[in-house]
Amino acid sequence: MQLSKFTDYGLRVLMHLVAVSPDKVSVNRISEVFDISEHHVAKVASQLVKGGFVSSGRGRAGGLTLAQDPKLISIGAVVRHLSGDVPVAECFNTAGCDCRVFEQCGLRGPLYEAQKAFFAVLDKYTLETVVKERSLLRELLEPNCS
Repeated sequence: MQLSKFTDYGLRVLMHLVAVSPDKVSVNRISEVFDISEHHVAKVASQLVKGGFVSSGRGRAGGLTLAQDPKLISIGAVVRHLSGDVPVAECFNTAGCDCRVFEQCGLRGPLYEAQKAFFAVLDKYTLETVVKERSLLRELLEPNCS
């Protein structure tokens, strides 16, 4: 499986928020740090808010913060939410499948099993487990002083 850029950006946003927690961070700041368009980061942030992973506030004291403790946010849940649990192959949705060999294909089972295994592994990890050293990550996210 391959993560979409949207999902990748979402995971980066969450890791950034873990590193700076409990501080708030602006969409603009995140877009600068990762060199991603502010518009893209705003769309990702909006989905993370809808998923209950992030809280956002407007105005001068606004910004993004984690909505939950990092040890409660499963990487699998985040990826499912941001990717929409998109199937590996179109034939997982039998209603929209145009494949000529659909009735006799033996790939659906192994592909479905692989997708389940992919999410099972991601479900074992939380934001807390993937951000091992908050202070070191926070240093990497600081503006360059050159």
